[in-house]
Amino acid sequence: MKRTYILLLLCCALVACKRNSVDFSISPEAPRAGQPVTFTNLSSSGEDWAWTFGDGVTSTLKSPTHTFKQPGTYLVTLKVDNKRTWTRSKELTVYDTIPTFTCSDSVLSIYKDYTFTALVYNPYNYPIELEWSFPLDDEYVQLTDTNINSSSIKVYFTRPLEEAPVELRVVINGDTTSIRKTFTVQDKLTNSLLIRTTENDYRQRIFVPRAAQPVIDSEATPLLDAEQDTAQTYNGYNFTLSELKTVFSTLQGFHIANRKIYYRANGLWVANIDGAYQVQIDSLDCPAMVLDMIDNRIYWANEKGVWYMPFIGSDNNRYVSVPTQINNLTGVTKLAADYTNH
Repeated sequence: MKRTYILLLLCCALVACKRNSVDFSISPEAPRAGQPVTFTNLSSSGEDWAWTFGDGVTSTLKSPTHTFKQPGTYLVTLKVDNKRTWTRSKELTVYDTIPTFTCSDSVLSIYKDYTFTALVYNPYNYPIELEWSFPLDDEYVQLTDTNINSSSIKVYFTRPLEEAPVELRVVINGDTTSIRKTFTVQDKLTNSLLIRTTENDYRQRIFVPRAAQPVIDSEATPLLDAEQDTAQTYNGYNFTLSELKTVFSTLQGFHIANRKIYYRANGLWVANIDGAYQVQIDSLDCPAMVLDMIDNRIYWANEKGVWYMPFIGSDNNRYVSVPTQINNLTGVTKLAADYTNH
């Protein structure tokens, strides 16, 4: 009896799944911008229909017709009876009679991947030749995908530009078309670490893809010239180096965050603000240190380079995060955090 009951439940579930299948067809399958597209509802059941066409337009008709005004790739979704599990999505590429291309984002920033995709209307399947180019120079843009003859190409920009030109040459059935578009590439607000060595002042963007190496930056000088890790106001009280030396006798410099003091004294240490639970983070001499109060990280230098780790949150200052080296600059004398566009 129990086995029969289980089989009956399984049969009911299978029937329900079959009864509630959601699907639709698209005609034509390769439409052009401005051409009506019919979406035929093939769902096996349902009473309420919610369509989204990926261009901001919606419909509640069972089998609507929609016209896309611009070429591009759109995600069309049908939801039946407003149930999350009764949903089907399909990508639809809308072409233009004249070859064109699109970008994966409308607003571009440096150091971020963007995909440029060719849209070539080719109902007769003629052979196609494609070639991408970036006419300014080979420094402002770098290819992530190196095949300049593919239907799409992925790139990132290395500096902000008012006009960054992108060109696509298309040869189809012996006819050549060249498409040129310009894009504005914005700078990106990122945390930077300013580093002074015995030779130069550097800026290093932190955790931005492909921008990891420090570069010489003379504009870093004012921040690096400022007095560092010798006095700090915390919770309305002004802590000074001389005062803290009564608790930490070998103190060379310090920063305070979250009721903890990070300090340089024959290495790098952390302690509670009252001096309890002093724990050494790095045994090598630490000539410079700074706290990133936005992302809650500490940066410091030793003879091998510059390092970082997250703030320590335990009451006894024991930590599990492993210090990570971010460069091998030597002779570091000062560090500063900066959050401006450079």
